[in-house]
Amino acid sequence: MNTVDEIKVAINKNKKRLAKELQESKELIFLVRKSLTTSLTDEEKAKVKEQTLDICKAIPAFTVFMLPGGALLLPLLIKLIPDILPSAFKADDEELEDPKLE
Repeated sequence: MNTVDEIKVAINKNKKRLAKELQESKELIFLVRKSLTTSLTDEEKAKVKEQTLDICKAIPAFTVFMLPGGALLLPLLIKLIPDILPSAFKADDEELEDPKLE
């Protein structure tokens, strides 16, 4: 596999992960709206908490990426602090094969 193919694979993988994260964020918005009119179940509350934490984790990662040299720093930080990435970006490759994310 040459460098161009590796870049294509990485872009495609991250595109699917970003789509999954957006899908989960839509679910968060739905649950927050639902909570305004009715009580959420314990499972729904857990999903809200998990998604809110994912959003909070994404902000520092994107901030580091925007810094000068951030493209080099972010992979290093991911190695040092593996929990910095949202859950969708930690998913196994098998999970990314979901046809809804295409």
